[in-house]
Amino acid sequence: MMLMPPFNLHHPTSVDEACELAATFLANGESFDWVAGGTDLLPNYKWHINVKTHVISLAKIAGLDTISMHEIGAMARLGAITSSAEVHPLIASAASKVASSLIRNNATLGGNICLDTRCFWFNQSEDWRRSIDWCHKEDCGTGSDCRVIPNQNTLCVATYQGDLAPSLMVLEGTLHIIGPNGPRSLPVEDFFQLDGITRNVLENGEFVLKVTFPEGVENRTGSYKKLRVRESWDFPEAGVAASWIEGDSASLRIASTALESIPRSHQEQIDALGIDFSAEQIPSLSEAIMKSIKPVNNTALPPRYRRSMVRVLAKRSLRAILGDE
Repeated sequence: MMLMPPFNLHHPTSVDEACELAATFLANGESFDWVAGGTDLLPNYKWHINVKTHVISLAKIAGLDTISMHEIGAMARLGAITSSAEVHPLIASAASKVASSLIRNNATLGGNICLDTRCFWFNQSEDWRRSIDWCHKEDCGTGSDCRVIPNQNTLCVATYQGDLAPSLMVLEGTLHIIGPNGPRSLPVEDFFQLDGITRNVLENGEFVLKVTFPEGVENRTGSYKKLRVRESWDFPEAGVAASWIEGDSASLRIASTALESIPRSHQEQIDALGIDFSAEQIPSLSEAIMKSIKPVNNTALPPRYRRSMVRVLAKRSLRAILGDE
């Protein structure tokens, strides 16, 4: 069923107006979504996945499309990020790997960060999902179990497949959020929540404003490597980003995506290395990162292959930041 269901579209022209709309809908008990570029939300609506009564667009709010070395707005288009000489090269590279050029011209930074998790059992038409009964993520009040891990309905294991998050994490980005209760900020890696339904820490009525980066981020060398079925189109089946300030082992950061319900920082594996980072440590560090993740069977490629490819992607990313690629 590809007919778009009815909903009320709102176009606030300021952040304050957007927050007021959200507060009104919350007070009235009315459901709503935020939409930026719409490349994730609108296809889901066409499949009748989590359709809300209202949709609040951020497209007409001025000042949310900033692109610079130290700040990127939520409405910055991925196509513009890809071609920008102002943004960090790692983010431009990661953005260039998202989908196709047509989609990148509409997709946004904020939308990619807040991408809905995906699963064989969930990302299907409403008729298909109804025909086999609901999964835990859809539920519909039925108490349905997770169909990937049967006989449990406490955790959804749908997979997060956003490309940009690991690169933002290894560049030590800070995410800025706002809603009816005011603004707040937190490290990008703390934004995600290990559950395929909730996905992140956004509270009702909140949306992402921008990402900022610390002074000195321009001194970082970074690399993002991605596994996908079709090179010019698909969501990642696995992705690894790495960055460091050359010669400073303490600055090394690694993060992965598309393997579990959240992107993950691998600082624990880096700290366990315990010695200066060099080419000799790449095999053992890549092995440790591979062992730390647990993909499940809910995307196109089997979990064992995706897990084994994490080691390969980590090696390639680490060699790239050392200049050995």
